Amino acid sequence: VCFQMFFFRNGGNYGTKVFFPPIHSLKECNLEELLVGFLSQFYQAQFGQSLSPPPLILLGVALTQRRLLEQALSQLAPYPVAVQTPRGGPKVELVRHAQQNAADALRRHLAERASQQKVLAQLQAFLEVPHPLERIEIYDNSHLQGKHAYGVMVVATPEGFLKKAYRKFMIPACVTPGDDYAMMREVFSRRFPRQEGEGSPLPDLILIDGGKGQLGAVHGVLSANPSLATIPLVAISKGPQRNAGQETLHRLGKEAVQLTPQDPLLYYFQRLRDEAHRFAITTHRKKRTKELGVSRLDAVPGVGAARKKGLLRHFGSLEGIKRAGVGDLAAAPGISRKLAESIYAHFQNHG
Repeated sequence: VCFQMFFFRNGGNYGTKVFFPPIHSLKECNLEELLVGFLSQFYQAQFGQSLSPPPLILLGVALTQRRLLEQALSQLAPYPVAVQTPRGGPKVELVRHAQQNAADALRRHLAERASQQKVLAQLQAFLEVPHPLERIEIYDNSHLQGKHAYGVMVVATPEGFLKKAYRKFMIPACVTPGDDYAMMREVFSRRFPRQEGEGSPLPDLILIDGGKGQLGAVHGVLSANPSLATIPLVAISKGPQRNAGQETLHRLGKEAVQLTPQDPLLYYFQRLRDEAHRFAITTHRKKRTKELGVSRLDAVPGVGAARKKGLLRHFGSLEGIKRAGVGDLAAAPGISRKLAESIYAHFQNHG
């Protein structure tokens, strides 16, 4: 099932979003029930954030529960919300356009899913494991000269990356800066504590960005627990020139393997590794940027912790504060005109 949404504000197209909610059987509910449930959940999830239900929602399906849906959505907005299924005019063309986009997106999604299933079957055979790979966890570390060190975990399933399951682990200062093996041991000790509880489900495969050393460090942590010792481990390291296509795969008790650059399995490993790397870099950059922004605001006379937090919440970022005029600053909660002039002058003088 595919839901395609078009967003319009003041007559302009503000983009689209496509959703593929998990449906186990179409016999469980009809299209109207699916649509009502989806819209209710979508706008409920946005409640109190930046996106409220719009005054008008156009649907490609006529609803018998239209009034009930309108009442529910109107409670999430400061105005009445109308739900319509247009019969003619330009609104019909908008709906038809959305329906065509949904059909195209669903075809692409099904083709990608079939390709994904094929490469997962190939990966299962490569690892010689008897069960399908439903959950793959990929780990990477990132730091800048030993500072802002994080370990991250991303999760891949047959449906793609499961971003709500991603985790990040701040590496404490007691871990030697730049010691990648120690960072890996820290991350895995926290992801898989000795006292098992109701944490994340266990993976069917663990992929590590690194070589034999990282593989050994992770194995040292997992082997202490019999329920974890059987999880397949693979480490992927780049070639001597760190060129894509020359990666080496390392496994416990196996010879290192280099797949051909045209092998779909290598391409899949690269995708997994690159997603973990992207998440690690993004995580540590956000931390560094946040600390930089806080320190810059610390230098402004009269701005304490509460006002600092309020300014960042009001303008969204340090850059937003720097771009604001005196009037904009004075409109922020807890900021007087005099303090606004002081903040404005500080950033004009210090950039």
